Amino acid sequence: MDFVAIDFETANANRSSACSLGLVEVRDGAIISEQSWLIDPGQPFDYRNVLIHGITESMVEGMPAFHELWPTLHPLLEGKNVVAHNASFDMSVLRYCLDKVSVDYPSFQYYCTYLLSKKMLNWMPSHKLNVLADWYDIPLHHHDALDDARACAHVLLNLIRKEEHNSAEQLSLALGCKIGMMYPGGYKPFSAPAKKKAKPAKARKLPGTNNYISG
Repeated sequence: MDFVAIDFETANANRSSACSLGLVEVRDGAIISEQSWLIDPGQPFDYRNVLIHGITESMVEGMPAFHELWPTLHPLLEGKNVVAHNASFDMSVLRYCLDKVSVDYPSFQYYCTYLLSKKMLNWMPSHKLNVLADWYDIPLHHHDALDDARACAHVLLNLIRKEEHNSAEQLSLALGCKIGMMYPGGYKPFSAPAKKKAKPAKARKLPGTNNYISG
């Protein structure tokens, strides 16, 4: 069970405004390293985002811009199995930040613990990270990038072990999910099969009457 869990926080609604990143590396089912960075997005901070994660413009003064941090991040992601909770958001942040400076995407497979948990724990009313953390007794300071990445890693480990698989790839394929991919020039989203809706029963006419019954 080797993978890298990540979480981005943004300064505003623009996906290219990454202001924090948490990264947790898991090897053989155990966390072996944790890293986090504050990032100067070079953009204004929206007060609504600040209320969520607590990061302000003054806190990122003197911090590296994303393109300055990328040489450090690239080898941590290249060729790895990458996981995020609501991965569509975090992968779009990564893509937008790279697009902004015309840098090629890295190559890796990625997974979404939000979609996996919706598929496996479909009886739960919510699959937000803080709800799952409570369920699995995972300590969490929600919207702290490193805490979120660490919680995401633990959620995935619990889901893999629940189904007695050896990897995120095995688990995803067993559930009928399409594994996400990022590669230079493009990406494919991680997706889970939609729940099939029951077909409505057809009405049929009772012989010799104008009455109908279903079934």
